Amino acid sequence: MSVVTITLVGKPACHLCDTARDVVTSVITELDASAPAPHNDSPRFVVEELSILDDPVLLARYAEEVPVVLINGRVHTIWRAEAARLKAALLEAST
Repeated sequence: MSVVTITLVGKPACHLCDTARDVVTSVITELDASAPAPHNDSPRFVVEELSILDDPVLLARYAEEVPVVLINGRVHTIWRAEAARLKAALLEAST
């Protein structure tokens, strides 16, 4: 089982970014709780947050699209994170 990196690209004072963060946290918590015993103590997911205001490349790429959720560096969703879709993608990426 590989560690999956989830990147949330957003900006401060962004209500959609806050919602996406909540969805990511909720899904990861659910998946970690349901992990089989030998795996539930090792990290399956790493979450990083990046702000478009701190990186000119991210600003140029995603200025009108935040929040953006990436899984292992690939765009999973733009604007609205959906728990069921994210959960399915994370399960697939972690196998």
